[in-house]
Amino acid sequence: MNTPESKARLLQLFPVFQQLPAAAVEEILRSATLRQAPAGAVLFEAASPCTGFPMLLEGSVRVVKSAPNGREVQLYRITPGESCLLSSSCLLGGSPYAATGLAETAVTLLALPPALFHRLLAEHKLFRDYVFGLFSERLADLMSLVEAVAFHKLDQRLAALLLGKGDLVRATHQNLADELGSVREMVSRLLANFQDRGWVALGREQIRITDAAALRRLAQP
Repeated sequence: MNTPESKARLLQLFPVFQQLPAAAVEEILRSATLRQAPAGAVLFEAASPCTGFPMLLEGSVRVVKSAPNGREVQLYRITPGESCLLSSSCLLGGSPYAATGLAETAVTLLALPPALFHRLLAEHKLFRDYVFGLFSERLADLMSLVEAVAFHKLDQRLAALLLGKGDLVRATHQNLADELGSVREMVSRLLANFQDRGWVALGREQIRITDAAALRRLAQP
């Protein structure tokens, strides 16, 4: 991992390391583990121990909470240049994961070993600020999710989700249901209704938005 290219990539995606002493950055590059996984891979499972602090270099990861009946809700998504809130929480508290991390696409990540993670926290205020800033950002995401589930109807949330994915949404009905914490049948019925109203056109594993203005009106609380 300790190459000029990998160092440049790390510093580009995680600017906090640009402000650490050179010796600390070299130790990170020397000690961290580079991990790659294909789309659909389980990166960590609920109730499993955390073995490192992951920093995503490429791809996208979904963190989901599953129920015994098979339903799941997406807690948040991790993209390049971001880290995992649950991983830092587990490392700080010495507790296992409470949710599951799934590779949405092929991913490449760099994992700091727990001992180095704790040492960086203890010795470098900038790294401490970065980790606790991560808590603040993810907590805001989770609060938004709680608000949506508690106060917004499913059709509103579906409309908002579609709008956030662009004019052509490449996803199955099950994918959308998982993100909304619902079931495929309900999402399919709502999408069929949207199509009847002329708001979307449904295709195989894709949805084209044909009336974004109508979806925006529905999505408004």
